[in-house]
Amino acid sequence: MAHLITDECISCGACAAECPVDAIHEGDGKYEVDANKCIDCGACEAVCPTGAIKAE
Repeated sequence: MAHLITDECISCGACAAECPVDAIHEGDGKYEVDANKCIDCGACEAVCPTGAIKAE
């Protein structure tokens, strides 16, 4: 199960820098998780300053 980045994202990039499989990329107005690459490790969720990343 991949993680989902909500509209609370402030596009700081902390999640992308922490992702061990490069599954997070800047999208239109917020970052997005590539569900095909996500290994559900939760590293991104732990570093998000706004709590915008949730398990899908």
